[in-house]
Amino acid sequence: MGNWRRRVGLTALAGWGAVSPLLAAPGDWSSYAGAPGGGQHSALAEITPDNVHRLRIAWSFRTGELGTGLADPERRRFEANPLVIDGRMYLTTGIGIAFALEAASGRELWSYDAHVARDKQYSDPASRGVSFWRDAQAKANAPCRERIVFGTLDARLIALDAADGKPCAGFGNGGAVDLTVGITRHDEPDSRWRNYAVTSPPAVAGDVLIVGSSVGDNRAHALEQGIVRGIDVRSGRERWRWDPVPRDPARAAAGGWQPEQAATVGAANAWAPLSVDVARGLVFVPTGSASPDYYGGERLGDNRDANSLVALDLHSGHRVWAQQLVHHDLWDYDLASQPALATIETAHGPRDVVLQATKTGFLFAFDRNDGSSVFPISEVPVPASDVPGERAAATQPMPEPALRLARMAPVTPADAWGPTPAARGECERLIAGLRSEGIFTPPSVRGTIASPGWAGGVNWGGIAIDPQRQLAILPVSDLPMQVALIPRAQFDWADKAKHPQQEFNSMDGTPYGMRRGVLATRKGTPCLKPPWGRLVAVDLRTRTVAWERPLGTLEETLPWLPLDVGLPVLGGAVTTAGGVTFVGASADARLRALDSATGTTLWDAKLPAGGQATPSVYAVAGKQYVVIAAGGREGLGPMGDYVIAYTLDGKGEEVVFQHGVEVRMAIVAAAALGVLAAFLALLAWARRRWRARVVGRD
Repeated sequence: MGNWRRRVGLTALAGWGAVSPLLAAPGDWSSYAGAPGGGQHSALAEITPDNVHRLRIAWSFRTGELGTGLADPERRRFEANPLVIDGRMYLTTGIGIAFALEAASGRELWSYDAHVARDKQYSDPASRGVSFWRDAQAKANAPCRERIVFGTLDARLIALDAADGKPCAGFGNGGAVDLTVGITRHDEPDSRWRNYAVTSPPAVAGDVLIVGSSVGDNRAHALEQGIVRGIDVRSGRERWRWDPVPRDPARAAAGGWQPEQAATVGAANAWAPLSVDVARGLVFVPTGSASPDYYGGERLGDNRDANSLVALDLHSGHRVWAQQLVHHDLWDYDLASQPALATIETAHGPRDVVLQATKTGFLFAFDRNDGSSVFPISEVPVPASDVPGERAAATQPMPEPALRLARMAPVTPADAWGPTPAARGECERLIAGLRSEGIFTPPSVRGTIASPGWAGGVNWGGIAIDPQRQLAILPVSDLPMQVALIPRAQFDWADKAKHPQQEFNSMDGTPYGMRRGVLATRKGTPCLKPPWGRLVAVDLRTRTVAWERPLGTLEETLPWLPLDVGLPVLGGAVTTAGGVTFVGASADARLRALDSATGTTLWDAKLPAGGQATPSVYAVAGKQYVVIAAGGREGLGPMGDYVIAYTLDGKGEEVVFQHGVEVRMAIVAAAALGVLAAFLALLAWARRRWRARVVGRD
């Protein structure tokens, strides 16, 4: 956008009635991730490295959502980032039940059930929270002056009165907007599956809600369109829509697409949370892959605006600028994390940027005004595809090496790992049979190792910013995956019995189906040694890693081994002005408090269920709280329905892991690992001797 257009936009914004952002009280957590621009930071400072060991449970609440009546009760997710405004907490379960709680006590004030069908299966059965809006033009006691808005798994946008949880009658049809209107659906009407949903809260700017969608991957080439919409928060009327795929033939050709393919391709949707810069009149949209994820012969070219950070004009939905961060995605490398607005210190003074982390484990920074790169980016040559009909991109954009945070080297049989010689041998054979030439090795018929996998490096847990220390703190997963293309004539759903740990998808409309899964033994043991999950702090001034540490213990299987070895992570961290970073995320169901400056564990507490969510930090009557949704996720720890709040000197149970214990436990754990390694070596030596004697007798 040129300077003239920028001035016009700012002038219009200044006169746009009720567009001023919600003026949150200092102790509120009024938006997803703490602010309209994300960042996962609280200015509260009552909890410090010196007193965090005094944290105790203040209260706990159970939503009652334990999967009763669901088609797949174990496949439920509780990923909410609770909001707190004026002493009230608002959140929603994955299946669409919203709650208002008293934030100081956890007492339920109201609940609302969206009545999402429980006999269906959903591609991503999650809800990461709600949004809050206050009508500056309404009278103080007017109904729905303050609104809670959230999306559902059946693609409705629902507005409730924040005071009592009743639907806002003037919003859409009785308080709900059907987001499937104007979308070509590809589910059969009688199908048990539902693949078009809203899983992240809408962004709020003035009187506009901006909402993306979640589209079930890899069913076909032609899927639901990944449209982003601007919705009037009072009426539910659609003001504008933006499609990341150019459907008009002329625009498609100009954008590097083949027009006949762009007319039918689906997805490229924005399912992650969006971010808003109200002062600039921009919404920042992270988009995903065009469909399907693993074969691009039906969508040749870079697929511009898919896998991109896109800045849209809040008023019109017009594209202002875009930066594509993965060309012609073949790996399910959606931009899954919320863009984070930050002001970084440079040699030329402060600079307003938008940070974007990716599943590749890369960290990028762009000028908010024009999208120019603030951190250097290079186009790096990557491997070519060996699949007929495919044309992989010759290069991929990468930041400087220090900001490539995930494991991306080729995986060789020498890298094979396992707790026993048999497991290690199985992994050696598996790796030897797969193609692996480092990050961006294209999928193949023989099978390819994807490292990072589609669940990492940085997923929806996103970026926590510490503005005082100029740190970006990110959960990074390092669990390599495998993917294989299956020629259409050979694709058979029954083959799943041969690959019980893998997922099959048909990719209809292409010459291939596919299967994918963790790079692991048939029993599910990962084939590369941990850490599989880390927390990484990047110094934004020097563009270097300030510290990193594995996150997660094996206490469920090896209770005598308390060392953080690093388990897969899903969920985000939160920084505070007090110098403490809080994070759940790990598969060992713990909430940790770390020293933001060093990454050292200061405190942790065992959760009753997995903490695959981002904590919120808030204050009521001057007292600081930390709250997390502990509901777990399939494969990542125990399941539950808990909301747990902590405060200094709370009345709940004692903590398990206090300041100063980590060093002693690390020493014990190191010794235990040494004993285990010696035992395994002795076992291997004895086995070789036994085999030698048997051979000698033969």
